[in-house]
Amino acid sequence: MSYKEEFLEIFRQNITREGAEDLLEWLEKTDFFTAPASSKFHCACEQGLVMHSLSVYHTMMEKHFDSEKDNPESFAICALLHDLCKAQFYKVSTRNVKNEETGRWEKKPYYAVEDVFPYGHGEKSVFLIERFMRLKTSEAMAIRWHMGGFDEAARGGSFSISLAYEKYPLAVKLHLADLESTYLREKHTSSI
Repeated sequence: MSYKEEFLEIFRQNITREGAEDLLEWLEKTDFFTAPASSKFHCACEQGLVMHSLSVYHTMMEKHFDSEKDNPESFAICALLHDLCKAQFYKVSTRNVKNEETGRWEKKPYYAVEDVFPYGHGEKSVFLIERFMRLKTSEAMAIRWHMGGFDEAARGGSFSISLAYEKYPLAVKLHLADLESTYLREKHTSSI
């Protein structure tokens, strides 16, 4: 089964709210299923974004899902769509790199950021999802704050992230699953 097929299967089995199919239809029109998850770090390769989304989903379910307290639909939404902001975000470009063996400069491909809608990270994902499907407050908070201390607002000394984590355990669970997937489970090299 391909990454895309696995994503679609998990999505359709777990996410049934109004607008979900419209969101999937929109995803098909973007590069979501072929885009990298980063420019040079984790899953910086073709299909890296969908690979990362699946990794976060599996990590969340394995490590943090409590069948008595948690909602499988909320977990699927948060994990599979937390980085929706990265669709249509990277482009393949080239740069000159010196070949150490020959001493010559050569053009090498790399992923460059081309943010045509600079709306932030987590908040951009929330905005894009809500164009099609309503999020619960806990889901919106989890997706908005999934970057934790790596988020621009959190680095600026905002107490909002602490309040979000205190009020919404789903936000903490998504952040932890994203961290583990990014730094412990995924490759940090580029295949371009």
